[in-house]
Amino acid sequence: MFEHGYYGQFGGAFIPEILVSTFEELEAAFNKAKEDPAFFNEYQTLMGSYSCRPTPITFAENLSNHFGGARIYVKREDLNHTGAHKANNVMGQGLLVKRMGKKRVIAETGAGQHGVATATMAARFGFDCTIYMGEVDVARQRPNVFWMERLGAKVVPVTEGSRTLKDAINEAFRDWVNNMDTTHYVLGTACGPHPFPEMVQYFQSIIGKEARRQILETPGKLPDRVFACVGGGSNALGLFSGFLNDPGVELVGVEAAGRGIETRQHAVRLGTKDASIGIAQGYKTYFLQDRDGQMCDTHSVAAGLDYVGVSPILANYYETGQVRFESATDKEVVEALTLTVRKEGIIPALESSHAFAQAFKEAPQLSRDSVILINQSGRGDKDIFTIADAMDDPSWREFIIGKAEEYRARK
Repeated sequence: MFEHGYYGQFGGAFIPEILVSTFEELEAAFNKAKEDPAFFNEYQTLMGSYSCRPTPITFAENLSNHFGGARIYVKREDLNHTGAHKANNVMGQGLLVKRMGKKRVIAETGAGQHGVATATMAARFGFDCTIYMGEVDVARQRPNVFWMERLGAKVVPVTEGSRTLKDAINEAFRDWVNNMDTTHYVLGTACGPHPFPEMVQYFQSIIGKEARRQILETPGKLPDRVFACVGGGSNALGLFSGFLNDPGVELVGVEAAGRGIETRQHAVRLGTKDASIGIAQGYKTYFLQDRDGQMCDTHSVAAGLDYVGVSPILANYYETGQVRFESATDKEVVEALTLTVRKEGIIPALESSHAFAQAFKEAPQLSRDSVILINQSGRGDKDIFTIADAMDDPSWREFIIGKAEEYRARK
């Protein structure tokens, strides 16, 4: 239930007074756009002509036969422009920026896909662009950093705190406070102060709208279970929105168990004693925090899930039981990715592979008449360094060492 920026007890807008007028301007522009049919038509046209929508669903026949249980279908957000679901939200916000007349955008990014999408949007619309990214994520997502810079964005490594996504968000907010008259913060997930959670869910709902229509056409019935990975929550909310009102469809969100929940090196916020309700980064939700409210370090092999909080909308769904939450370890995720690549020729991102891992655990328990749908929120080529390292691939290691030696010789 949504009221004044709250979903149950979660959400809100806990912001410094200096930003109040900026948030009021954003909320007014968003509400006006929602009420204007021409805006959504413009958005759909843009996503169709520029971002390859609608993305298809794929029947994973080989995986279905391998597990011998439910028929497995995959929503292919990896085929969206820039390789992930992030473009849906970013292009929508870009249209809002045009309406507001601002000329500069900033963003945070973890896995880099949101950064690439924002830099792409800025190039498309002619905005100046700055991307904040934790120093740890800059190192493990170097290909995405390369493309952000080629697209004209300034990438700022954040060296404070854990040097990951939460720290990039903090730095982006500091920038916005100093440049709010000319700048819009393109928040990448359904977190942060109101109206960001509602706004991101609104643009990402295009995934669920398409998926519901497609699954009813092929295989001709609603899915029994729907799986999506959960970092902040944007791709999950996008897919889940298409099936929330269907009582026969079970929605499953999959968080990052990292090296194991018992190790406390994970990013599981829902259903773990390591998390509690708090207020940070402008909103109220479950955070991984200590008794004093200090944010804990998180860990996931997937940079996009390596985040201390979770969408207030998903926190509410957790408490109301509308979504079941599970988790997958780094090891399970790499195994699921490897199997998917070998069986289907599809390369999911490490984030998306969390959803695959949980679906693979449950598929054999279901009958052949059952249908499950997995959201492949992104493609895995961005993760090549991390995946090759996790697999301890000797050929890749030799390649990297050889390239480094070549570079030193040229210098």
